[in-house]
Amino acid sequence: MNCLILAAGLGTRLRGLSESKPLTPVGGVPLIEHVIRRAAAGGANRFQVVTGYQADRVETFLAELQGRIDLPIGWKRTDDWTRPNGYSVLAGADVLGGDDYLLSMSDHLFDPSIVSLLLGHKGSGVTLAVDRDLTGPLLDIDDATKVDVASDGRIAAIGKALASYNAIDTGLFLATPALAEAIRADVAAGGHGSLSDGMQRLAGAGQASALDIGTARWIDVDSPAMLELAEGFVAEAEQT
Repeated sequence: MNCLILAAGLGTRLRGLSESKPLTPVGGVPLIEHVIRRAAAGGANRFQVVTGYQADRVETFLAELQGRIDLPIGWKRTDDWTRPNGYSVLAGADVLGGDDYLLSMSDHLFDPSIVSLLLGHKGSGVTLAVDRDLTGPLLDIDDATKVDVASDGRIAAIGKALASYNAIDTGLFLATPALAEAIRADVAAGGHGSLSDGMQRLAGAGQASALDIGTARWIDVDSPAMLELAEGFVAEAEQT
């Protein structure tokens, strides 16, 4: 299974600690290496990374990492890295063609079991792994993307500003070509072209579903405070 990783953004909230968010060390290992290793442990076996800001540094690291872990890692540089993250999805999806793929963020750490759960899921449209625990110790609720999941598992609404929600977006998706099509449609209609905008379009068409991760853990490493929590996340995982 292909894994598309979005690693193009500026990462402003970590700029004081690291010039490149994907290369920010956690437990002495760059974030993006953690992501690739964890996705591989969950069942992904080919990787495509969308780069943008600090692309030369990230791509040089990926080339070195590919030699160390003996997994195919490619990259696609996008000129649209200052735009919403849906543009990075479009850049990566163009390389992957018409195949389904695992979609991950370069700044989210996760238990590999979440990937295994997604890859074993038999659903239609695009499936998002969601966390039903709205008060977890690894969650920055103010920054999180919220999800309103209907009783049948379909996603009714998604976005950071939702007033009513019952789950949190973990940043891990089992995507189909429908995702890129929805983002393109949003851009064509004058929308921002974010990943969430594309998912909302799919939700409106009944093509977006949620998969509960249960007690599995994940963390969005998007600020100094969350980076500190991520250090504990990684250290605890290494002890198990």
